[in-house]
Amino acid sequence: MTEEEWAVVPVGPDAQTWVTRPRCRTVLVIVHTTVSGQRLLDVLGLIESDRAIQAVFTRAPDVFSEGVSEMLRGTGALEIPWRQAVREQFDLGLAASYGGISRIHAPVMVLPHGAGHAKKTPARAGRPAARTVYGLGAEHLVQAGRVVPASIVLSHESERDVLVRQCPEAADVAVVAGDPCYDQLLASVAHRDEYRRALGVTDEREIVLITSTWGRHSLFGRDPGLIGAVLDQLDARRYQVALMIHPATWSGHGRRQLRAWLRDERRAGLVLVEPDTDWRGVVVAADRVIGDHGSSTVYAAALGKPVLHTDIPLGELDESSAQAYVGRHAPRLARFQPIEPQLKQAPPPGWQTQVARRLTSRPGLAHRLLREEMYRLLGLPVPGRHRAVEPAPLPLIGRYGDV
Repeated sequence: MTEEEWAVVPVGPDAQTWVTRPRCRTVLVIVHTTVSGQRLLDVLGLIESDRAIQAVFTRAPDVFSEGVSEMLRGTGALEIPWRQAVREQFDLGLAASYGGISRIHAPVMVLPHGAGHAKKTPARAGRPAARTVYGLGAEHLVQAGRVVPASIVLSHESERDVLVRQCPEAADVAVVAGDPCYDQLLASVAHRDEYRRALGVTDEREIVLITSTWGRHSLFGRDPGLIGAVLDQLDARRYQVALMIHPATWSGHGRRQLRAWLRDERRAGLVLVEPDTDWRGVVVAADRVIGDHGSSTVYAAALGKPVLHTDIPLGELDESSAQAYVGRHAPRLARFQPIEPQLKQAPPPGWQTQVARRLTSRPGLAHRLLREEMYRLLGLPVPGRHRAVEPAPLPLIGRYGDV
């Protein structure tokens, strides 16, 4: 569908004439990036089987929106143009970013798209004291004196404290619901052997997972040569090296370019986890992690994985966040010393527990609490029983082929 082709069904003034199931409550899923899209698909899955609900999707304007429409088509989602989405009325909006949500005619529930709210807003010249935790300040939540979201989902009680301090007028719509991604990772641990087999790794080998967020301060932005160094130093008979790069990097540079930049490493045996692969099974399968301050590093740590960090910018993080804890307590990689002995370092005592307790205040409860909140906003009773959290799907990893 092009931007000019507006949908006639299932939304619009004449939609009830043409739909097979009329009078459904409509949910608009507002997808800014592929990362936020994955989180929203997970959350929508808690209610979309209800035959009283009709979900439609739109690609919202974002600098990293490349790949969103392809992702939605791949899931069979019904997408409407943004220009139509901001003119229709919906019963609920779901978003995991903030751009343009004030234009949506619906009560909007906003979720974090990663491991909670940890990063600070960018510094402004001459205003170092004005920095806030990203996503929890008035600059994102208030417009024209009005709190825009009808529900602000938080992972941790400490985030509510930050919200009260930074944007007290939004505190009444905050819901501490925990972290659905963490809960699904926990549900996936029992299937670790299946994920390892999907990656083609035998029991005799360890998986060393390298994780990079996006931007010039990320692992891949600062030191792409580290990937080759890890491959050179670790015996391929004992180790399988895998790499996960944030989808924003894939979006910002292009899939073909990333594959080309990593051609030599892929030939040397690197498993490159592409952005349309479900990354959660890879994290569960990993034995050891080398990572920066991205969410995947934190999720790995919350599962108890030993982590070597590559330079976590503590000054850019909320000090109460799980990311900051990892930065303070995980051993830091000494880049020009042998890597294998560093990988063998044991994590600090209480590592998994300490990271997890900073990641979520509602372990195991996120899916139930989110489902209840969505039905509250829809004005519908919660039907049936809450389902058990399902494990992450198997990662589908392609093998090396020339770009």
